[in-house]
Amino acid sequence: MSPIRSRLKLTLYSSPSNTGFDTLRRESVLERVRSVDAQAREEGLASLVSSEDDLIPVGMEINEMGEVTKNGYGVLNLPWLTEQHPEWVGLVREEMRQIRAAIQEEHGESLRYLIWVGMGGSAEDKAFYQSAGLFSTGIRVYILDSTDPAKMKAILDHIEATAKQPLKIALRRTLIVGMAMGMTSYEPVLNLEILHALYRKLGISSQANFIYMTLPESILDRFGRRCGFRRVELQPDNDNTTAGRHSGPLTRGSLYPLALAGCNLSKWMSGAILDETEVMAAFELAGFLQENGLEGRDKLTLFLPREWRGGAVWTKQDFEESLGKSENVGIKVAIGEQIKPSNYFPPKEPMQDRCFLCVNVRGLSNPEATKVNVLRRTGYPLAVLRLHGDVALARYMQFIHYTVFGLAYLRRMNFVTQPNVELYKTIAGKIYTTAKKVGGTTRTKAWRTAVDGAHSIRWRGGLTVHLDALHRIGAISEEDFRSENGNAAAIYATVLHALLAKGKISYGELTFFGDTRYQSPGKALLRTLNQAAEAVFRSRLKMPADVYEGPAMNHSYHEMIIGYGHGFSTVLLSEKVALLKKVDYPPDYHLAQWLATQEALARRKRAVVGITIRDLSDRSRQTVKEFFAEVGRRVGHRRS
Repeated sequence: MSPIRSRLKLTLYSSPSNTGFDTLRRESVLERVRSVDAQAREEGLASLVSSEDDLIPVGMEINEMGEVTKNGYGVLNLPWLTEQHPEWVGLVREEMRQIRAAIQEEHGESLRYLIWVGMGGSAEDKAFYQSAGLFSTGIRVYILDSTDPAKMKAILDHIEATAKQPLKIALRRTLIVGMAMGMTSYEPVLNLEILHALYRKLGISSQANFIYMTLPESILDRFGRRCGFRRVELQPDNDNTTAGRHSGPLTRGSLYPLALAGCNLSKWMSGAILDETEVMAAFELAGFLQENGLEGRDKLTLFLPREWRGGAVWTKQDFEESLGKSENVGIKVAIGEQIKPSNYFPPKEPMQDRCFLCVNVRGLSNPEATKVNVLRRTGYPLAVLRLHGDVALARYMQFIHYTVFGLAYLRRMNFVTQPNVELYKTIAGKIYTTAKKVGGTTRTKAWRTAVDGAHSIRWRGGLTVHLDALHRIGAISEEDFRSENGNAAAIYATVLHALLAKGKISYGELTFFGDTRYQSPGKALLRTLNQAAEAVFRSRLKMPADVYEGPAMNHSYHEMIIGYGHGFSTVLLSEKVALLKKVDYPPDYHLAQWLATQEALARRKRAVVGITIRDLSDRSRQTVKEFFAEVGRRVGHRRS
């Protein structure tokens, strides 16, 4: 075996017959997709007839008249083009030199900080790189992926503390990059607007400090032009054929922060180019997932090396946002768990709905081999991916892209669009527009209905459970509200049991709408929610549970929650939201997003509960812990 091919190895255990892989190979999908993509780029979209090749509706956007309006295969073609354009490495390096030089010339200061402003796919690859230590040298990278003023405040406070200089000086040394690969993404615009206002307030010339990457005529593009920011093309080929979640590993959205952090771009870019054997391994995994999905094992439980924990959400998003559109078939990626067979149904049980993917990378702290062997010996469907080399992370990302594409082809599903994400964004925009007219989100009808209405139940310690969305979809009756003397934890457990018995749900979700990346109280609450997920969903109900931060999750995997469904969502919010006093930045859009999440799910008949807590104090977190502990006791243990 050649040295290149040995960089990656996939082994399958207890695998059903892999007819999906046979299909991908027999139908020459790799060769055909290269041909279709080449035709789109060289002959134009008008040369494509969507009915003549089933690869076109899988990876391109098509209008109501059947005309191809966008090629979405940039996620695959960028590595192919990278091979043909070795000069791209030098191109990106020169652009980095120019960015540094512009800041030096304008302020007499060297670049020291990078604030990356984006949501979901525009941010998760950076979180992956940061967790893997790729930003440990060079500049400091901050990810602003929320409209919670607390997150921006934490970032600015940390920059000021690290610089040991007034913020006015530190911001001169800061590059701010806005990125949005959706036409309607407003969050980056709001954050850029606030940061730009801060520069003006402090009297800092900002021409060299702001750049942005987006689609032509998007909300961000129009805003950036008004402000005079410099627009940078996302892709080195200056095309727009990638979705946000597909921007890593080879768009400027991924390459810029890596280059600024001192990454060897030549190795990185070449590492993202998979040979045919490696692509076939990805297709083999796609077939494995397809066969397990057909057998009802649609919960892919992912275990990564400890150093790659940040890549779990990136992987989850790539699968779920790409493949979550159908109510009939889905693939839920379970992350953040320990290998714990006691939380799973036995392999032969009809209710066993999991398969497993363990990723081992040479030199890293990989999933515990003894426990992985237990999964294998016990007979659970298991895939083990082994990687090594200087840029295994880049290779992993491209491998996952090919796996998602292969699975999309087998399911005849478009993997580049995200229609369900747009619903939540539209609702949030309408609430926010109203909020600006009436003096704040808490004065809107949407807030009064969801929070101050008849279907909210106070528990204790300032925790209130909001059940209006469940009531609207018929998951809870007026009689239910009077049961158990109005005990909110008991009612929560009753509804959870009822939906589970009806086969309406098969996983849980606990999302805190607030900063869990930089502020200690938010991090602590996230740990509390992980304990709750274990106490209620994983150990007692043998169900996976997502635990994450909102509204970033709405861009990361909202497609699966709304599209495929089967989730029991709980979204938490602190009544005391930090304000950014340096400039006027109220939390109105952030609150609107919390409301919009519940509204979007309710409109699609998905189960969602809102919870508000008084603040992020130790006492409030203890209250959250006690609430879910009581829920766990009441749901008991789910038996086969």
